[in-house]
Amino acid sequence: MSLTQQQIQQVETVLRNSLRHKFQNYNPEPAAMPFHTRLLGKDRMALFSFIHSLNTNFGTSIFEPVAKALASSTFASAESQQTAGNQISSEAQRVIQNIMDGLAVATSTPNKIEEINAIRAVCQSGEMKTVKPTKVDIKLVGYDGTIYLIDLKTAKPNAGGFKEFKRTLLEWVATTLAANPTANVQTLIAIPYNPYEPQPYNRWTMRGMLDLENELKVAAEFWDFLGGEGAYTDLLDIFERIGIELRPEIDEYFARYNRQ
Repeated sequence: MSLTQQQIQQVETVLRNSLRHKFQNYNPEPAAMPFHTRLLGKDRMALFSFIHSLNTNFGTSIFEPVAKALASSTFASAESQQTAGNQISSEAQRVIQNIMDGLAVATSTPNKIEEINAIRAVCQSGEMKTVKPTKVDIKLVGYDGTIYLIDLKTAKPNAGGFKEFKRTLLEWVATTLAANPTANVQTLIAIPYNPYEPQPYNRWTMRGMLDLENELKVAAEFWDFLGGEGAYTDLLDIFERIGIELRPEIDEYFARYNRQ
C-alpha cells in the first residue's frame, strides 16, 4: 500500500514550509575561515554552515512534522512534543529502578511486555509524585485506543545514552498508567534512517538495554509503521522531488553570498 495523495500533499507541504522557513530565519554564525572561504567560495561555505545547522535540528524541523503528517491519516490522532503524564507512583519508580539494575548488570534481558505488566501492577501504589518526564516526540493513538509514545533519535545515537533512553521509555509507561491503569501503552525508540545501508542497522549496542522487537523501529520499519507499507520508499521519492523543485530557490539563496 503506497501513500495516499492526501498524505503525499501533506508531506510535500511540510517539506516546502520547513525549508523555506529555515532559509528565511537562518542567520549563520560569524566565523572567519579565510583559507576555507578563499579555497571553496563564500556560497559553498554558507551551504556547509546551513547543512550543519539543518542537521542539528533535522529531527524537530523535518522528521517530526513529516511523521505527524504521515500518521495523521493512519492513526486516530497524531501529535508532536507531548507530555506522557505528570504523576508517577513511588512503587512504579521502585520497579523501574529494579528493571534498570537488572539490565545494567545483565542479570535480566529486556522484555517490554513483562516490564509493562510489572509497572501496571503498581502504577497507583505508594506515594503519587509529581514529575516532569522527557517530552514525547511523537504521540499516536490508534483506532483501537493503543497509545504509542515515540522518542525520535538521530541515526547514530550515543551508545552510552541507551540506559537513559530505556529509563525514559519506562517512565512514560508509568506516568501514562498512573492516569489510566488500563491503558494499552507502547513506548519506543525510532531512528529515521539507516546510515549503514545497504548493511543492516548496527543494533548490538542496544541489545542488552532495549527489547529490539518491541522498542525499536529503524528506517522503513518506522515510516511504514506510520504511513503503511511502502511509505518509506514513497517518502524518499517525495524528498527527492521537493529537492529538485526547490533547487532554484536554494541556488539563488546561496548565490547571494558571492555577491556580498
